[in-house]
Amino acid sequence: MRERNDERDTIDLTQYIQALIRSAAAILLAGVLLAGLAFFYARTFVQPKYQANVLFYVNNSSISIGATSVNISTGELSAASALVDTYVAILQSRANMETVIEKSGLNYTYEQLRKMVSARAVNSTGLFQITVTSTSPENARMLANTIAEVLPEKISDVVNNSSVKVVDYAVTPRTRSSPNYTSYAMRGLLAGIVIAAAAVLLISYFDNVIRSEEYLLSTYEAPILASIPNLSEHGGRSYGYGYGYEYGYGYGKNAAQKQKKGGAA
Repeated sequence: MRERNDERDTIDLTQYIQALIRSAAAILLAGVLLAGLAFFYARTFVQPKYQANVLFYVNNSSISIGATSVNISTGELSAASALVDTYVAILQSRANMETVIEKSGLNYTYEQLRKMVSARAVNSTGLFQITVTSTSPENARMLANTIAEVLPEKISDVVNNSSVKVVDYAVTPRTRSSPNYTSYAMRGLLAGIVIAAAAVLLISYFDNVIRSEEYLLSTYEAPILASIPNLSEHGGRSYGYGYGYEYGYGYGKNAAQKQKKGGAA
C-alpha cells in the first residue's frame, strides 16, 4: 500500500493545468470538429421553419367577460399580458382551431396547430401580434391570415364591448426563423472543448506514471535512494560503466580502441 501525504489523495491542480496546456491544440481541434458536425447536422437533418405574423388592434374602453365588467384604457389593456393570454386562449380552443383548419384547407390536427400558434403584446400599445410557425412558408402565411379572419369575430362573441381589428396581414416569409446554423456551430464548439478537456483531466487523474523526482518527494513520505538516468537524452550515444573492461560498453570500448591505436603508432 502506498502512503500519501496526509494519508489521502491530493489533487495537484498544477499537474492538471499543465495537462490542459499540453493538450490545448487537441482540445481546440476537438471543438472545431464537433462544431463542424453540429453545423452539418443542422444543415442536413434539421428542417427549417418559417414564421408568419399578423397584427391586431384592440379598440375598446371597457370589456366584460361574463358578469364582470372592467373599465380600462386601450393602452393599459393591451399592455397587460392577461389580455393577450385571454385572446390566445379563445383562439386555441378546439372549436376555433378546427374552424381555422377547415377554412385554410390544410391538413393539420388540432394539437399540431395549437403548438404552431403563439402571441405577444406589442410594447405598451393597443396592438398584439399572433405568430404562426411552420415548415412551409406558404402554410405559415395561409394559417396566419385565416386566423386574422376568424379571431375578431370569435373574440367579440366571448368578450363583450371588445373590437379587434386587423392592422397588418401576414406575407409569405422569405427567410427561415430556425435553425440558427451559427448557434448550432457555437454550441458544438463549446461541447467539443468541454468534452475534450474533461477527457484530458480524466486521463491525467488516472495516470499513475511517475515522471519526476519532485512528484515522489511531494507525494510520498519516503526518501529517493537511486534513480535511473534517461539515456535517450544524450543524442543516442551509449555511455556504459565498463571502465575496468577492455571491451566494455560506451566509453570503455572507445578508450580501449584509442589505446590500441596509440600502441600501434
